[in-house]
Amino acid sequence: MRLTLSFSTCLLSLAAASPAGSLAREPKGHEWIPKLPGQSRSPCPGLNVMANHGYLPRSGKNIDLAAVRYGVANAYNYAPTTFDSAFQMAVDFNLTTTGNASTFNLADLAAHDKVEFDGSLSRNDHYFGDDNSFNPFIWATVAKRLGLYDIQRSQKDKYVTVEVAAKARAARVKDAKRVNPEFNASANEVTGSPGTTALYLVTLWDEKADAAPKSWIKSFFEQERIPYLEGYASSLGTQKTNLTIGAMFQRVSAVEV
Repeated sequence: MRLTLSFSTCLLSLAAASPAGSLAREPKGHEWIPKLPGQSRSPCPGLNVMANHGYLPRSGKNIDLAAVRYGVANAYNYAPTTFDSAFQMAVDFNLTTTGNASTFNLADLAAHDKVEFDGSLSRNDHYFGDDNSFNPFIWATVAKRLGLYDIQRSQKDKYVTVEVAAKARAARVKDAKRVNPEFNASANEVTGSPGTTALYLVTLWDEKADAAPKSWIKSFFEQERIPYLEGYASSLGTQKTNLTIGAMFQRVSAVEV
């Protein structure tokens, strides 16, 4: 994606995984509070999650580089500078409505084919109107392909593998192309789509299982909530960098779909 697998690649999504159940409370001061009237949110779940937990300003407004560095490090255990180039590219698009060229409101990132792109996992395409808000109907098709609501008979059934995630992403893009007569298969979409999947997998990865827990994915997308109550702990595991994201991007892209 044009934002270097970034903001509409969406930090997207974005924690060193810990075994499920190892942490059952939210950090003090970073409790989940969903969006309130007047607050700003983006097409990117990963950014919205940080705002909902106060790792970014809860208002979602006047986001600067220092806020992004703090957020990705403390919410998701990324090296603080991992998304510096992505932030700068967002600024360079001159989408801001804050009156300050070095900041933006989260909703500013909904500009079509700048940061946002067609075929999102959880948003509808710009052609149909609202490309910023979570769309439960779009997400339901993706969740079904990820098997998020299948009966979990074994430990293995509780996780989403790279192969399953990659195929669900490709199917979502195929659906969007079929119904959207103006689907834009730009370089932004071609890179951003697998990049988004790579990002949420890296963010929610359980290293021991070599997969992402389904319960974590559900809370992240459906509630835009860090799955602390389901066992997620950002302070554990190896700190993530651009190299981590790049390696996962290669794994996602290598899956035959």
